[in-house]
Amino acid sequence: MIARGSTLFGLIVAATMTLTTAGCDDGPSGVRFHAQDAYPENLSAWRLHRLEGDRLILAGDVVPYDLNAPLFTDYAQKLRAIYLPPGTSATYRDYESFDFPVGTIIMKTFFYAKGESSDVVRANYVWQAGQSSLDRSQVRIIETRLLVRQSDGWDALPYVWQGDDAVLRLAGSLERLEIDLADGRRVPLPYIVPTRNECAACHATDHSSGALQPIGPKARHLNRGYLSGPVNQLTRMMKEGRLSGLPDLAAVPASADPAGDEPLDRRARSYLDINCGHCHSPKGAADTSGLHLDAATSGSRALGICKPPIAAGQGTGGRSYSIVPGDAEDSIIVFRMKTNDPGARMPELGRSLSHAEGIDLVGGWIDGLAGECIERDGPSLTGD
Repeated sequence: MIARGSTLFGLIVAATMTLTTAGCDDGPSGVRFHAQDAYPENLSAWRLHRLEGDRLILAGDVVPYDLNAPLFTDYAQKLRAIYLPPGTSATYRDYESFDFPVGTIIMKTFFYAKGESSDVVRANYVWQAGQSSLDRSQVRIIETRLLVRQSDGWDALPYVWQGDDAVLRLAGSLERLEIDLADGRRVPLPYIVPTRNECAACHATDHSSGALQPIGPKARHLNRGYLSGPVNQLTRMMKEGRLSGLPDLAAVPASADPAGDEPLDRRARSYLDINCGHCHSPKGAADTSGLHLDAATSGSRALGICKPPIAAGQGTGGRSYSIVPGDAEDSIIVFRMKTNDPGARMPELGRSLSHAEGIDLVGGWIDGLAGECIERDGPSLTGD
């Protein structure tokens, strides 16, 4: 650990070093954009945040945001933020990720509430309305991932926190922790920081092109109150000049909060969309599976109802169909959500633990579906 008294000195040194870095541009808040051949070793060189004592505070032009349905990552919480170059804006899209200008940086910092010792974390962190900073006396910050919009596309960079700064780890990292769960159990948590290539595997949402794209910053996920407040995030972005082409909010899709009070089917579909839909879609890496769990899919067979797997194997858990109406336990999807076997679990990347709350949500939705699987023909959903 770097001594707390050395924090200011360390930041001054990092800032001084970046002044001579090639291919960099300063934003008005001091944000430093780096070219692909000049990625810095330390996260602080991007100047996306500053440290004031134990508090990590976003730079002035680095704007936090939140999602209706967050991706599950071993119960980690995430501070999400976007930096746009001065005078630029993202372009609205109904379904796909917004079109962000070159120079955009999307930052996601993963953290837990601290436990009783340095290798113990807790899953019960309570996010505060309006929160845009982190108190490191209360939380353990594990990693910060950057999506950087270069002229030839997006690039993914994982930074692992060590003391008062984070270090670039293109080969990923493993943090061996223990986590106290909400049900009172303490279980091992082998927290995996993904490699650069693993980041790309999830963010290559169009399998044919292989180009990386953001997953969270889409209209349906961002259509909510800004930091849980009364002002809509998309409206705020538009008024601040950071978003163009926003239609009337009544025409903008909105995903459901999986932990909210909307109908069960909307909450379950929203959960599957954010956690599975970027791969399981007609364009995603799992397109050949024929199982499409993105928000745009409506056909019962494509959603997995009475659909046998394309390739049998340990991933089926001995089950015959992706979804068996009225029987979550006999459904492949629920089996793969439950298992922690690396060869069978889903999602394949991004988790070492199963998500009890997500399993209950999706399982409850499946248990409430009507119909039965007869031979290879499944029931139809309304509108199928």
